[in-house]
Amino acid sequence: MPAGSNSKRERQYEHIKDSAEERGMSKGRAKEMAARTVNKQRAQSGGARSSSSSGATKTKSPSQRGGEKSGKSRSGGSGSGATREQLYQEARKKGIEGRSAMNKDQLARALGR
Repeated sequence: MPAGSNSKRERQYEHIKDSAEERGMSKGRAKEMAARTVNKQRAQSGGARSSSSSGATKTKSPSQRGGEKSGKSRSGGSGSGATREQLYQEARKKGIEGRSAMNKDQLARALGR
């Protein structure tokens, strides 16, 4: 463990390392993963000199973020933010032929998104 760690972080590090080894991970990789995990949590909680790069998203869990930090879209590929049903309704208003057989990406393209 790095200098400046406390007993809670030490226990956390050992627990993560031991769990990883039990799952069949090599000792070196388990140590690295445990250290990185503990250091990231320490940085996010303000226990390090510099904070983690996830500062803007640290209040959300990874599943709640849904790829915000990595820039991935959750909209299913079209990137428009609209649901297939919303795109379908817009296509219906514009009179786009064959809309009922289109998937979300195809509807988005037909609408020029």
